[in-house]
Amino acid sequence: MSKRTKIIDVLKSTEYGKEVCVKGWVRTHRSSKAVDFIALNDGSTIKNVQVVVDPTKFEEQLLKDITTGSCICAVGTLVESQGAGQACEIQATSLELYGTCDNTYPMQKKGQSFEVMRKNAHMRLRTNTFGAVMRIRHNMAMAIHTYFHEHGFFYFHTPLITASDCEGAGNMFQVTTKNLYDLKKDENGKIIYDDDFFGEQTSLTVSGQLEGELGATALGAIYTFGPTFRAENSNTPRHLAEFWMVEPEVAFLDQEELMDLEEDFIKYCVRWALDNCKDDLQFLNQMIDKTLIERLEGVLKEAFVRLPYTEGINILQEAIKNGKKFEFPCNWGDDLASEHERYLVEEHFKKPVIMTDYPTAIKSFYMKQNEPAPTGATLGCTVGYKGTLAPGRTMQGTDVLFPQIGEIIGGSVREESYDKLMSEIERRQMDKTHLWWYIDTRRWGTCPHAGFGLGFERLILFVTGMQNIRDVIPFPRTPKSAEF
Repeated sequence: MSKRTKIIDVLKSTEYGKEVCVKGWVRTHRSSKAVDFIALNDGSTIKNVQVVVDPTKFEEQLLKDITTGSCICAVGTLVESQGAGQACEIQATSLELYGTCDNTYPMQKKGQSFEVMRKNAHMRLRTNTFGAVMRIRHNMAMAIHTYFHEHGFFYFHTPLITASDCEGAGNMFQVTTKNLYDLKKDENGKIIYDDDFFGEQTSLTVSGQLEGELGATALGAIYTFGPTFRAENSNTPRHLAEFWMVEPEVAFLDQEELMDLEEDFIKYCVRWALDNCKDDLQFLNQMIDKTLIERLEGVLKEAFVRLPYTEGINILQEAIKNGKKFEFPCNWGDDLASEHERYLVEEHFKKPVIMTDYPTAIKSFYMKQNEPAPTGATLGCTVGYKGTLAPGRTMQGTDVLFPQIGEIIGGSVREESYDKLMSEIERRQMDKTHLWWYIDTRRWGTCPHAGFGLGFERLILFVTGMQNIRDVIPFPRTPKSAEF
């Protein structure tokens, strides 16, 4: 028997008359007395190869058993296609059935809703749509690694199990070997962790940033790329309990340089998709979002808008005065909702926006505060604010907002001053017990540095045009759902 050739390579071949061997899963099987047509796919490409079968040369039962979803091996002669839509096809000389597929197979040719496919996540990967999404996901991972490697970053592995909460939110999954039916507690009812595996309370990480900062202060420029976890009881199309994060950290980087990095990086990823995923993007453009390719190309054409938070609030409030309705409030001091971010990107500027200089109170403790405003600046204004910002009221954030998505990158310059960092930790009444090692970086050889976090699945959402984040990861983890 001939050595197997992947279908992506068969479809590129012009060696007509050569014997080829292909193996894969049947997309469709059309039968007639004169000829059978089997559309075969092996996952290497969105495109199928057509296997042409003379039914008089094969057992009738074998052909009946080759149904949608079944797995076969086909050997035959590569010939120029007689029909439209493909350059070549295979005239079968041998067929072998590896795995049958009866009519209970959940991914039949008829259209299935995404909800039905999520319930059959173990089978949905075989569909055209999810095959395309997963190939693009792979390519985006390759783009990320290639970009950082070419720009002198080092891939830095941060722990999944941690005793600290990077964001200060407290919504973390605990990791323990304790017997949950017999928990040891102190006189105040608090759980004692002395007998736990690590000897203290530990959780799954929400971010590798804090450890990433340690790497940046030693290697200059690093990036992390791995799974992170948030125990938020949220069932929105933008949230997962387990997702992947890309987090570069760079020493000696200021706010302008950070925004340059964010824009250059994400444009590189979009360009990579357009250059390397043409067939899959064309399929998704036709089947999922007919403006997808146009939107991707649009990201590359223009510079991102760089918009201070205060100016963004003023634009939103002006829109409200002119009749725009928002579900959530957007006064100065509010954390913007996705609807606000998308209005700025999709309706007002019609291009990606990097929003900067957020109020300190709505961002994390480690972000660098802007220089104090002039003496006499107004303090504590949170409604319709247009005046000079008060001392310490804003910090050097750099969040990238994208059409269809809202925030896709969250970044900032990090506070390098020991005194200022400690002041913010104390102001927020944070427990310093598990942050001593992080604080040490500001005691010994501190340096200016900055970084950002990219939610990998949000990037895949944008690049594929899919509408639900559960459909861009193979096996989504969400509230009340941890199957497969």
